Formats: sequence, structure tokens, C-alpha cells
Amino acid sequence: MIKILTVIGARPQIIKSAALSRAIQNHFKDKIKEVILHTGQHYDTNMSEVFFSEMGIPAPDINLNIGSGSHGKQTAAMIEGIENALLQEKPQCLVVYGDTNSTLAAALAAVKIHIPVVHIEAGLRSFNKAMPEEVNRIACDHCSTLLFSPTKTGFNNLVKEGFNPANKAPYTANNPCIYHCGDVMYDNTLHFSEVADKNTHIMNKLGIKPGEFVLLTVHRNNNTDEPERLNNILGTLNELSIQHNLHFVFPAHPRTTKMLEQNKELLKRIEANKLFHIIQPASFLEMLALEKHCKMVITDSGGVQKEAFFLHKPCIVLRPETEWVELVECGNSILVDADATKIKDAFTELSDKKKFEYPPIFGDGKAAEFICKEILRNF
Repeated sequence: MIKILTVIGARPQIIKSAALSRAIQNHFKDKIKEVILHTGQHYDTNMSEVFFSEMGIPAPDINLNIGSGSHGKQTAAMIEGIENALLQEKPQCLVVYGDTNSTLAAALAAVKIHIPVVHIEAGLRSFNKAMPEEVNRIACDHCSTLLFSPTKTGFNNLVKEGFNPANKAPYTANNPCIYHCGDVMYDNTLHFSEVADKNTHIMNKLGIKPGEFVLLTVHRNNNTDEPERLNNILGTLNELSIQHNLHFVFPAHPRTTKMLEQNKELLKRIEANKLFHIIQPASFLEMLALEKHCKMVITDSGGVQKEAFFLHKPCIVLRPETEWVELVECGNSILVDADATKIKDAFTELSDKKKFEYPPIFGDGKAAEFICKEILRNF
């Protein structure tokens, strides 16, 4: 029996961790003991707690309750708390997901006391270091011992940065192993897709029908915290809703809600449009149901971009670049940043497009099982 310490903190990581926890419970419970540490980076019920019960994730064994704060203050507090947990638990390895401050803090804490880091969702690059997430993911990769990339592009990015795919065991931070293994988010989508329809009634509550609405999410701080960008995005989409007599469903991140409330003129225009539904953050199953039945997805979220692809929905990306370049290359996603003209043009292009291709980029839905087997083989 080996022990792993899994660190989660933000909503996307909680969701991703469900796949690994489920694989351990179903296939490896007599071989792997998982200790879950929640940093508290996302700390309210809608952004965190609901996912544990809804997705069957074991309750966290440790909760640091860090909460919000500046990057430095938040990350420093996490490093201290995670280091203490590692020294107490003495796991064979630490598992992290994605690119948040929780990911960076955990990787730094572990590598400095010589505990191997396992990075799930390694190798992703937007090539824009102005994004905090880009700095986090690069730093984490270079602290890691086992790196699991969901795509071939991610794997190739690691090779270009000097990771040697020919390395042999035993693996260490100085001699890491890189994998192209598929995406744990795809595992989750396949597992929960039918469950979502049976266990959520969000569309009935909103009075909308399948195929007759657009799903919108906006949460990245450069979009929410810069009034001109937020006005361009939401003002343009509100116009499109009215012009096309089309429902928009907008589960609003707490930060987005706060900034929107400060822009009273924009909020007044949106609230006057009965087709534009600003709602509380949706649970995982509610989001899955909305993604499954919408006409189109518009988002600045990396995870939602992928889920749109998994469920065969066209996607407008409210960013100048994306780590999921394959989705743009195969014509399912269009990058528009916060440019009103580009948003309108992309909306027209994707609305008029008749044929989309959805190649099997993200594996076979068994990435979490593969990761567990490799963890057991190496530790």
C-alpha cells in the first residue's frame, strides 16, 4: 500500500480529482491510500463544497482554509500549510492538477523536501507569461517527477523544453518521466454525462429548451477586472442575444458578479434583456447539462473549452490565446479576446457552420486508471 497526497484548491481541480479518486476506489483501493488536502483557494459552497457531494469525491482529510488574497500572500500561506502536511503524512508522492496557485505552492513545497511531484495536465502552454496560470504550470512541470500530458501537443511542448522522453527509471525531479495519457476531464464527462440529465433540472428552472440557448462563462481576472474588456464582452453578447432573440445563460463567478455590480450602466442593460440569464455558479452536473444541450459555448475557461469539445459544441474563446491549440486547429473553437468585432464575426461563423470534426484528441476515457498504474509502478 502506498500513500499519495492529492492537493486541490480551485473548482477545476476538484472536478479533475474526481476521476483519480474514482479510479482508486474502483480499481486500486487495496494498493493506494489517497489523502486529500484542500487549500481553500475556492472556499464557498457553490465554488467548492457542492462538488464533493455531487461527484462522490471523498471529503478532504486536510483543509487549510486559505481563502482569497494576493498571489504572494495566498501562495506563501499554502506552501507553509502543505509543507507541514507533507512532513506529517510522509506520502510516497504528491499529486497536483492544472495550473492554479494551489498547484504551484504544492509543487514547490514537495520538491524542496524531496517528495516526488506527479503533475496531471502537464505540458500545456499558452506561451503568454502575463497569465499567472502559465507561470504556475511551467514552474510546476519543472519541479515534477512524473508528468502526465492530456494531449500530444502538451507532450511535445515538454520535449521542446528539454524533457527527455527516453529517460529510464528510477525517475526523479532530475530524471523525470513524461507521458501522453489522455485527459481525466474526458473520463469525467463520459462518466457523468447521463447522470447530469437525470439529476439536474436547471433548464426547466430557467424556462429554456435544448438547442435554444448559448452558455457563457467569464472568470479570468484580466476579463473581469478591466472594465473596458468586461463591457466589450458582456455588452456585445447582450446585443447578440437581442438581435438573434436567443437565450444566454451566464453562471457568474463571484468575482465577475462583484465587478459587474460596479458597472451599473452595463448591468442595467443586461437586466433589461429577459433573454439574458445571470445565475449563481452552476454545479458540475448543472454545467454538464447546460454544455450538453446548448447551441454554443462562449468562455474564457480552459476546462469549459474542453468540455464543449467533448460534447460536440462549437466554442468562442474570450482570450487572445489558448493552451488547447488543437481545438482551434480543428475548427471547433475561435479565439476572439475581448474584441467586439471578432466576437460578432465568430458568432456568425460558428452559427452558420454546418459540419464540425471532433477527432479523438483526449484519449479513451481511462486516463485516471493509467495514471494510477504508473504511480504504483514507480513508487
